[in-house]
Amino acid sequence: MNTIPGSWDAKPPQGADRTSPLVVAIDGPSGVGKSTVAKLIASRLGYTYLDSGALYRAVAWKALATGTDPTEPDAMRRLCRETSLNVSSGAGGGMVVEVDGRGLAAELRTPEVSRVASQVAALPDVRAWLLPVQQSFGRRPGVRGVVAEGRDMGTRVFPEAPVKFFLEAEPQERARRRHEELAAADRAADPAETRREMEARDGRDRTREAAPLTAAPDAVLIDTSRLTVEEVAERMVRAIERTAAGRR
Repeated sequence: MNTIPGSWDAKPPQGADRTSPLVVAIDGPSGVGKSTVAKLIASRLGYTYLDSGALYRAVAWKALATGTDPTEPDAMRRLCRETSLNVSSGAGGGMVVEVDGRGLAAELRTPEVSRVASQVAALPDVRAWLLPVQQSFGRRPGVRGVVAEGRDMGTRVFPEAPVKFFLEAEPQERARRRHEELAAADRAADPAETRREMEARDGRDRTREAAPLTAAPDAVLIDTSRLTVEEVAERMVRAIERTAAGRR
């Protein structure tokens, strides 16, 4: 397996060229279908899937496990320095995350980890620490392509990506999807509370100092409110295949 360790002093890789993996950057707020469509596209095209949110969740999990205040920059900087974060390709093009040698999966999807992940994601030092980890994972030799999904893939992590998308959806539809997702995972929540939490997360993401959530100038905007996952994926795959053909 290809493993990319977290490193505080790692230098970002140089820009990609035509021989590098084709990077597809997908950004947008929660509830627009980023993860679902990114996994589908990666599977359909034989690309590797990069779930940037899982990395912030891993840092959040470590903060909770160690009793570290996720809003205190100095404490979180120390935590990052003392953390071993490994990212590797799993079965079916997925991603495996290990923190200090421990593989994490379901632990990263709890409501508490989700809440703390949005707090640590607002810290510039945490984002700086995870930046080269994501870039290295997306530019490994021998990888055909990477579908990178998150909130700053096209603006900061892979600004040179030849294909960029920004997904949006109406607030009520996003809240409905998020509520159904929680219910399916046996984590039922009040729909009104779900929407309030999403709106609070949106506010933090769009106004944070470091890499705020915004569409890259060259991103293709897609409103997923009234589209099925298959319809969204089909639109995106056509654009990706056109770009891939032009690189040959």
